[in-house]
Amino acid sequence: MLKIGGKAPAFKGINQHGETISLSKLKGKKVILYFYPKDATPTCTVESCNLRDGYEDLVEYGFEVIGVSADDVKSHVKFAEKNKLPFSLLADTNHDIIKAYDAWGEKSMYGKKYMGILRKTYVIDEKGKLEVIIEKVDSKNHVQQILDHYEY
Repeated sequence: MLKIGGKAPAFKGINQHGETISLSKLKGKKVILYFYPKDATPTCTVESCNLRDGYEDLVEYGFEVIGVSADDVKSHVKFAEKNKLPFSLLADTNHDIIKAYDAWGEKSMYGKKYMGILRKTYVIDEKGKLEVIIEKVDSKNHVQQILDHYEY
């Protein structure tokens, strides 16, 4: 179980531009690492577009935004281009990052239980420690939900 103040699990993945992104390369930056179930689905699109719309403010406050799902790079390219997402989306097709961040678990839809990606967001500080953990993401107001943890 990950806890605020604890060390963020190391991660490395390929983004929609074919670049390798890792936590170690991001040392010295505040990282918003958000997990979402699937590209181009309604709620995931709303959440990603909310982060897009608040992206300039987040960057101004020193944040780097990174999305993670189990979709492949090709899917991320289409999703990012269609929605003009200015941040990296990591393809975690083998669920390594998703599981390391406790974002894989039991879900239910229409009374049916199944395993899937849990919508969660982590803010990692400049030293690689977990600063904020959001388990109940408000997709329409996610930027404000994140900033509410700070005094900006």
